[in-house]
Amino acid sequence: MLALTVWQPWASLIAAGAKPYEWRGWAAPRRVVGQRIAIHAGVRAPLKREIGALCYDLDTHGAALTSLNVAVALPLLERWLAAPGMLPLSSVLCTAILGEPITAAAYAREHGVRAADSDRIDHTKWGWPLTDIEVLEPFIPAKGAQGFWNWNASCP
Repeated sequence: MLALTVWQPWASLIAAGAKPYEWRGWAAPRRVVGQRIAIHAGVRAPLKREIGALCYDLDTHGAALTSLNVAVALPLLERWLAAPGMLPLSSVLCTAILGEPITAAAYAREHGVRAADSDRIDHTKWGWPLTDIEVLEPFIPAKGAQGFWNWNASCP
């Protein structure tokens, strides 16, 4: 199965169903769209100030800046703000079906939010829909890599 490494707290937000899009600077390869992929939490621990800034953005702007499900994400982020060490690292947390990528401008139009005022946004930001989340219990330790990489659940 192909896997994608995502930094925390984003990986855990995907696993919780609070982050329906993974945002990247490139469109997912056609061969992967419609496939189940593994979501891996990278080794980098989040900084408390990063989680705090995300909480502030959600409190101030709602989903407009983040594309998160605020009702699900905010309570989790507030808990993680108090104890960022509780977020799992270097582990596959869940699997998801990768949907058809959407440009940031198209996402903004569809969701009634203001897109960045750059004419480059359509080819610099892509939202990858993630659906049918299946959380792994327990999480499976794995090294991870940049971009898509092959993951075998039986060989961490």
